[in-house]
Amino acid sequence: MEHDRARSSPTDPADPGRRRLLLGAAALAAAPATLLTASPAAARPATTDYPPAGWVPASTSNYTASNRPISYRIDRVIIHVTQETYADALAIFQNPAKQVSAHYVVRSNDGHVAQCVRNRNIGWHAGNWSYNTRSVGIEHEGWVDQPEYFTDAMYESSAALTAHICDTYGITKDREHIIGHVQVPGSDHTDPGPYWDWSRYIRLINTV
Repeated sequence: MEHDRARSSPTDPADPGRRRLLLGAAALAAAPATLLTASPAAARPATTDYPPAGWVPASTSNYTASNRPISYRIDRVIIHVTQETYADALAIFQNPAKQVSAHYVVRSNDGHVAQCVRNRNIGWHAGNWSYNTRSVGIEHEGWVDQPEYFTDAMYESSAALTAHICDTYGITKDREHIIGHVQVPGSDHTDPGPYWDWSRYIRLINTV
């Protein structure tokens, strides 16, 4: 997540620039108990786009309603690192003042997946409107300089999620189509950072 991600839409207000996303104590105080417990069975709708995911919806102020892939083709998966805890990231997406969201968040310790924005809608995660319209964004709990957060459970769970997205939308399972936030044109973000094992991740995506 690394600070913020402007929606960058031609019709959106000007990007307010880099700012702190969260004052941790205040956001946690406002967060529902279901976010803090983050039970896999909690807050699940009748269906999610990815069946194993729990449903923890972002504020409708933090994404653009759409009808993808009819309105926009989906041809990328963008990998992020939250620079926050799992609970804090979910609280950010539910805060309408934050103007940021990703479709999914993957928890470090057990690989649990929360879906926050439906795939048909446009998450505000890339800081580039064109890339937002064409991608699914996946946040991973942790910090770019703390590789211990990138657990086996996280890699395996995230790879299964990405494989499902690629199979659903006909996305090629390679590094041209599965990219880091750092690769988005115009981005000043560095995630997922130097400790993210891309070779392992792409291999897992192609073998799940």
